[in-house]
Amino acid sequence: MLQLNLQPALIDQVHDRLLGAIADGTLASGQRLTQESVAAMLGVSRQPVSHALQVLKRRGFLVEHGKRGLQVASIDSRRIRELYLVREALDGLAARLAAQRVKSGHATAAERRAAESALAAGRKLGVRAPLSRLIEADVAFHSAVHALSGNRAIVETVADQWPHFRRSMGLVLSVSGAHARYWDEHAAILAAVLAGDEKAAEQHARRHTAAAGEETALRLEAQRPTTAASHGDRT
Repeated sequence: MLQLNLQPALIDQVHDRLLGAIADGTLASGQRLTQESVAAMLGVSRQPVSHALQVLKRRGFLVEHGKRGLQVASIDSRRIRELYLVREALDGLAARLAAQRVKSGHATAAERRAAESALAAGRKLGVRAPLSRLIEADVAFHSAVHALSGNRAIVETVADQWPHFRRSMGLVLSVSGAHARYWDEHAAILAAVLAGDEKAAEQHARRHTAAAGEETALRLEAQRPTTAASHGDRT
């Protein structure tokens, strides 16, 4: 990781850098973090690190690790199901509101183009594209639909949870055939939105998110015995 410049918002910089590393898997589940190790890694003092670690702990990205400090929280299938259940409702609402705005003429041309561009960019990515790019494209598409809804509360609520989703999205995006299937589903969502079909837009969005959440949770559960076995090998 690159060292950070000393600035007034140093706590935010440390928080954001650590959050990004957790979300993309650079800092893996179970990895131990101490004020000293993070400060050395980022080239900053311990004070901003201490504050940033506590914020990440409150957000559920870090957990206590006895007297040894903190560690990156594991990705739990139950938590993923809970998060996706909430996102299913919000994605459905966003799609319905977006379709309403298109039909009423309140959606701007720029908003529509942003969603269309996000869809086109995602569909252009091949299965061999880096996983990080596949995740970014997926997030960009859904974020564009959220923005098209015109409801800032949806945008802000989901944006705050994207790091949790990013941690697990690679589990399904890396599966053979999943990329094309998901982007076909994205296309169906946007087509309904741009047609002003509120009911279809909501149905497509909810179905897509519900299926992605369940598939992610199931893959996490399938990995559990392997994880347990690997932990046992180290003891």
